[in-house]
Amino acid sequence: MISPAAAAIADGRAVLGIELGSTRIKACLIGPDHAVLATGSHSWENEIVAGHWSYSLEAVRGGLAGAYADLVVTAHEAHGVAPASLAAVGVSAMMHGYLAFDADGELLVPFRTWRDTSTGEAAAALTEALNFNVPLRWSVAHLYQAVLDSEEHVSHVAHVTTLAGYVHEMLGGERVLGVGDASGMFPIDPATGTYDAARLAAADALLTARGFGTPLTQVLPGVLSAGEIAGTLSAAGAAVLDPTGTLQGGALLAPPEGDAGTGMVATNAVARRTGNVSVGTSIFAMVVLEQELGNLHEEIDVVTTPTGDLVAMVHCNNGASELGAWAGVFHRFATLLGSEPSADDVFAALLTEALDGEGDGGGVLAYNQLSGEPVLGLRHGRPAVIRTPASTLNLANLSRSMVYGVFAALSVGMRVLHAEGVAVDVLQAHGGLFRTAGVAQRFLAAAMDAPVGVSDSASEGGAWGMAVLAAFAHRVAGLPDDAAPTLAGFLDGEVFAHAAAAVVQPNPEDVAGYAAYLTQYELGLAAERAASEALPRGNA
Repeated sequence: MISPAAAAIADGRAVLGIELGSTRIKACLIGPDHAVLATGSHSWENEIVAGHWSYSLEAVRGGLAGAYADLVVTAHEAHGVAPASLAAVGVSAMMHGYLAFDADGELLVPFRTWRDTSTGEAAAALTEALNFNVPLRWSVAHLYQAVLDSEEHVSHVAHVTTLAGYVHEMLGGERVLGVGDASGMFPIDPATGTYDAARLAAADALLTARGFGTPLTQVLPGVLSAGEIAGTLSAAGAAVLDPTGTLQGGALLAPPEGDAGTGMVATNAVARRTGNVSVGTSIFAMVVLEQELGNLHEEIDVVTTPTGDLVAMVHCNNGASELGAWAGVFHRFATLLGSEPSADDVFAALLTEALDGEGDGGGVLAYNQLSGEPVLGLRHGRPAVIRTPASTLNLANLSRSMVYGVFAALSVGMRVLHAEGVAVDVLQAHGGLFRTAGVAQRFLAAAMDAPVGVSDSASEGGAWGMAVLAAFAHRVAGLPDDAAPTLAGFLDGEVFAHAAAAVVQPNPEDVAGYAAYLTQYELGLAAERAASEALPRGNA
């Protein structure tokens, strides 16, 4: 007898979520109960092209096909069947950045990612003119900086989008974004659910004064809220995902979202007084606000949930990549000694060893800045381990320091929210760092001095969250407004109704140890700045 999971796949009732992350493109197939049926992934890496962090569009297409092909393999292995059709599809990707196209749809300059920190002049001018913090990585900052720099391509710009928006349009959808992703392009007015009209006028005035006369309303994608339909998967789009021709078009397409929005969904943190922390190549915290912040803070982005509620976001460019690099060193060392550990085994060993480290890391400081870090005032990144002769260097302290280093910039930014009186009941954490139970979660609770929960779905991350958003769009399609659940209600009542979550309270000794570490870490930032001047290699 065919299993319910196999029947859902064979009958075209499964839902696909795709997320293009910094190091992996992930695909996640879920069933009608929102449980994972199959996953797939494809590794890729950014590169510096003409002075900017970038990925090629060829790598985007190849990575989509690679991740989907891997998903097909796991679906066959687990259920004996692969999808020929789908109920719904959703695409998510790294937020922000700059993909500029001409009127014929040709890319004008290589994709500039969120990691790019070359937009300081533009971001500062926009922040002042809009009275709204415009971070370096936001799309409007990239556009205005290109205008300020008199880049040749600017005169040909017809529209600008994000990576999720580009892939969504390629799969057959409209030129639109989910409101959460759109809020990383330009400020959103929560009253209207779209770009803030007064601030559009102010930005247009700046652009026009510099010779860019096309109104931003014509340049930016349209904005949709979670649950709205954003087109259907075309035959050509299905072929992008599955060049074998097995997958057919016709699936409903959900509004494309940013990784911040899918992180909120994956952790059931879309209601007010909820928050989440996502750890990957970057690290960011999201707290859904009860009211607008009282002041403008350059450390805080104000974005939205996938339904348009205001969110305070502390975004740090550098997350777990440097920890991953050190894990690679130890993996190679173990291999030379004749062991054959998996990458997960090495991470688990390092994280577990960190539990035996001293509370303050023994005086060892680990800086994870592979690229610039605006929250810390670092224009460029120079990863480093620094200690004094009096510090105690051993594996436990080094491991604890490296985990602390992942959270350090984030905790600096979160202090601003605490000063604003922003309250959060529990921070939900997700990302691969939390697969080793009780370690990173415990240290994050110390860094945030707040309870931290990790749910069963935490390691699935944004691809699963995007699949859930696509399932929500399919669920409410055609329903009248008074009969359709809200996204928060859908998550509480249907997706997370029986989910288990472990919540760790901050340990006072860990809190004190981390505070001592952070004090020394902030003092050592002067060495980081000096290193970026003394070692001017690349533009990171």
